[in-house]
Amino acid sequence: MEKAYGQKSAPITFEVFSDYSCPMCRNLFEQTLKPMISDYVAAGKVYLVHRDYPLALPGHQYSPQAARWANAAARIGQFPNVEAALYDNQTSWSTDGSVEKYVSRAMSATDFKRAQKIMERCEPPGPTGKPDGINLPPHPCSVDSYIEQDILLGNQVRVNGTPTYVITYKRQRLPPETRFVSWPLLKQFLDSLLAQ
Repeated sequence: MEKAYGQKSAPITFEVFSDYSCPMCRNLFEQTLKPMISDYVAAGKVYLVHRDYPLALPGHQYSPQAARWANAAARIGQFPNVEAALYDNQTSWSTDGSVEKYVSRAMSATDFKRAQKIMERCEPPGPTGKPDGINLPPHPCSVDSYIEQDILLGNQVRVNGTPTYVITYKRQRLPPETRFVSWPLLKQFLDSLLAQ
């Protein structure tokens, strides 16, 4: 199951630890990652990997459920559409919890039924990244293990906020960065790596 864009064989891997309720994550996706996907990912220069890191913070109570829907969508090949819908409509669903409404609009009715089937027994709140480990939900959900894996990986790279991204080039992992970066600035940095 991939929550990724591009080819694994690309020279640069760009992993982003995100919370779907995080405004800075939305800005990074809309202003930096979208142009990177259409340019460097499409050209085979970058492999972009999404990692779920839903935060246990006020105002982020629907993030774990959004991450679950994104993972359910990934299982049926609809991750890019759902990720875009979640960020595009962040201000609405993160206020009223209407995640499912926007997910349903991002795919065909048939695919949405398939995603709903995966989401059976996925009662909120869902897993969140907490300083002391993972906050496990009371009921089993078939996609939680994927989110938990991302959270554990995030804890290993010391995610202390979202978005955090990690760039790997020629099997060398660079230190994680936790901040917004514009596409022109990131492009310049990626070009400098590719020129080495």
